[in-house]
Amino acid sequence: MKIGILGTRGIPNQHGGFEQFAEFVAPALVERGHEVAVYTSSLHSFEGESWQGVHLIKAKDIEDKIGTAGQFFYDLNCILDARKRKFDVILQLGYTSSSIWRRLLPKDAVIVTNMDGLEWKRSKYSQTVQSFLKRAEKWAVAGSDMLIADSKGIQAYLADKYQKESKFIAYGATLFTDPDPGVLAPYDLHEYAYNLLIARMEPENNIEPILKGHKDSATDEKLILIGNYKNNFGSYLKNKYEDQRTLFIGPLYDLPVLNNLRYFSHVYFHGHSVGGTNPSLLEAMASNALIVAHDNIFNRSVLDEDAFYFTHPAEITALLNKRSPKSEFRHFLENNRWKIANNYSWEYITDLLEKCLGEALTHSRG
Repeated sequence: MKIGILGTRGIPNQHGGFEQFAEFVAPALVERGHEVAVYTSSLHSFEGESWQGVHLIKAKDIEDKIGTAGQFFYDLNCILDARKRKFDVILQLGYTSSSIWRRLLPKDAVIVTNMDGLEWKRSKYSQTVQSFLKRAEKWAVAGSDMLIADSKGIQAYLADKYQKESKFIAYGATLFTDPDPGVLAPYDLHEYAYNLLIARMEPENNIEPILKGHKDSATDEKLILIGNYKNNFGSYLKNKYEDQRTLFIGPLYDLPVLNNLRYFSHVYFHGHSVGGTNPSLLEAMASNALIVAHDNIFNRSVLDEDAFYFTHPAEITALLNKRSPKSEFRHFLENNRWKIANNYSWEYITDLLEKCLGEALTHSRG
């Protein structure tokens, strides 16, 4: 198949979940004999025309000049270019800023869309934006030949809301097997004696309840926060909560470093409450992290009973005050690593995606 991947800022990953997905599956599809192109922002720092066998198509991106609205023009430029490429299949990762251009998508290509999470539920958006996102979701469903849901919760939602079937294809992760405690030294951390949170600084990631619960506890362990805090909400959190026990270290994309920080943490907080299967959650599971997750259908569908759950800060405070060592919950860690190896390995995810794209193409050709 000749496959075009839209909806990312480009690979190698310098941004987030969809970029990471493309970073792993695109080269894997190339290894299986497919021709794959990933659209890449002109603002991306990687200058090569290919990466691990994947063709990179640079599209003009003016987000640095006009802000978020630039995403709509970037997607338009990607779609206009795709009309010239004669792709068999176009895989859209997300729909927020591309759905308004759906009528411009190539007519001779099969359109497969990963529907992402319930974007309109994100509290950072105004009511006007949330209303637009609901319409965008509807347009994306109508404009796609096949839908992908990255969680069972999203799959059930699409069936109930639109009476549409979707293929369940989650993100993937790789089991982390080479821990190096030396990675901790630059951060003045010690093995299993600090707690960790990795997230975008957004309200729906429940960062403030975690911070409050940690602050109210009697633990002497530091809480390390990784994520870009240079937005309004992040600045508010940093100004209110940073102290000797709470450290904001900003964004970090070095996967081996991140994996080691997860591996040697005491507890790992995962507060995401909107969206599907979150890549950072899978990576925490793959890195032997003892997870404390926000209690919602998305997190429970992945972790099942192999985690602690919270809804309110007091639950975090109570958990930390118990001072239970990580070693007492070895069964949580082993069960979660089994899930990664059997349900979320990148090889397995690529198998599912290749089959999905092939079925979509075969069906379209009758």
